[in-house]
Amino acid sequence: MAKRERQNELKIYLSEDEQYILEQKWKASNMKSKSAFIRHLILYGYVYDVNYEHLREYNTILSRIGNNLNQIAKRMNATGNVYEADVKEVKELMKQVWQSQ
Repeated sequence: MAKRERQNELKIYLSEDEQYILEQKWKASNMKSKSAFIRHLILYGYVYDVNYEHLREYNTILSRIGNNLNQIAKRMNATGNVYEADVKEVKELMKQVWQSQ
């Protein structure tokens, strides 16, 4: 048996979905072997870890504003009046949105 350049074996387990994705990406790459494709990913591929925490906070604030606007609209439809306190509350919430950016 000829001496191999690469002597370290890698064994991994994939789900059916992961296996399918690997096969599709390998085929799309037009590389001759799956091993070469995986080595290329290891050497030149990127893994992104994106932190969406600021978007979650932003989404929470927007959700509060939406809930408050719904309550104000309900009161307006029921009474036909717009209360100054409601308008102040909406303005304050909008300030929070602009400050959270």
